[in-house]
Amino acid sequence: MRISLTSLVMIIMLSCNNNQQEAAVKSGERNSDTANLKMKPGSFGYDVDFLKQYQKDLLVLGDSAHRSQIIVSPAFQGRVMTSTAEGDSGMSFGWLNHALISSGQITEHINAFGGEDRFWLGPEGGQFALYFKKGNAFTFENWYVPKELDTEPFNLISSSATEAKLEKEMHLENYSGNVFDIKVQRKIKLLDSSTIASTIAMAIPVSITSVGFESENVITNNGKGKWNDKTGLVSIWILSMLNASPQTTIAIPFKQGDSSRLGKIVTDNYFGKVPADRLNVKQNIMLFKADGNHRSKIGISPSRALPRAASYDALNQVLTIVEFNLPDGKKNYVNSLWEIQKQPFAGDAVNAYNDGPIDGKQMGKFYELESSSPAESLAPGQSLQHIHRTIHFKGDKTSLDKIALSFLGVTTDQIKL
Repeated sequence: MRISLTSLVMIIMLSCNNNQQEAAVKSGERNSDTANLKMKPGSFGYDVDFLKQYQKDLLVLGDSAHRSQIIVSPAFQGRVMTSTAEGDSGMSFGWLNHALISSGQITEHINAFGGEDRFWLGPEGGQFALYFKKGNAFTFENWYVPKELDTEPFNLISSSATEAKLEKEMHLENYSGNVFDIKVQRKIKLLDSSTIASTIAMAIPVSITSVGFESENVITNNGKGKWNDKTGLVSIWILSMLNASPQTTIAIPFKQGDSSRLGKIVTDNYFGKVPADRLNVKQNIMLFKADGNHRSKIGISPSRALPRAASYDALNQVLTIVEFNLPDGKKNYVNSLWEIQKQPFAGDAVNAYNDGPIDGKQMGKFYELESSSPAESLAPGQSLQHIHRTIHFKGDKTSLDKIALSFLGVTTDQIKL
């Protein structure tokens, strides 16, 4: 059975009770009453007002004169919490765990605060796992997200109207007992219209509103020894939580070719086989249902992956695209399966996740688009970089079709299950 971090977010959050909740989140004053918030729930302004109740160092990139804005939270590990293409009254694209944030409590295993771009490290499971202590069984009870990735804030180095730089030094030990001293540098940048146009290789249609941002993530070996594949390697892992609708579909293009050379097209059995009506693998693109109604996950190996993915919410007419580093010829991607592995560096480069209920309970209506860096043997002082870019487009379907065709080679009608 394949088990991943995303599954645990759901299972553990549902099973946590009061005796597992140890302390208040450390940033800002607490007020669980949201009745005084003036903006409409689901809007960007509502989420700004909500988060400002709990975090004094919250950053809003952009300004009131600009319709494209993003929220960055140093307290939540420099996450991009959410974004808008239409100002305070516009749709808030990132999923937030309002209940957990407003509770003022932290949970024992993981704190899934939400956010549409967050920094983590892999691998999750296996002999080089960062989420299990040496010798412990690979079970839910023994699984913990390192506090550096979960509850400790990142240090804000500098910020401007469109950019924020953050850092964090980490001291982590993997399952095999090997220590990693890591310096993390994270730069969040709001993208201008020319960069967005360059990404989609066309001018942004005048009828479309858009917001784009990227996270530039760098890890540096801050220790005295070289990392190697005998004692373990680490990778940069960028994950999102985006608001799902009943009509949201993920589209991931992939490399065509013989399976004997490139391997299988998709891993689709993380939580049991993905039902046929929720995953359709076409000639050069796969479609994956992202309605928040059925817990499922897919993964694409570096041999098959391309440096892009997308989703289309037909209900709200929102096209979301992501672009990320995918270095040519790199094959070492960490394996996060919960077992001692025969191939610890045969993991995925791209993943997508759809949340869903377990035993009638659910954390939220969200889906994820994820990318990972390769794992590198870094000598002391050497660094590894991974860039993950997210852009949301909202507007009329004809214009969204042009963007989808340019970026993916399909129309929005073809991003449908």
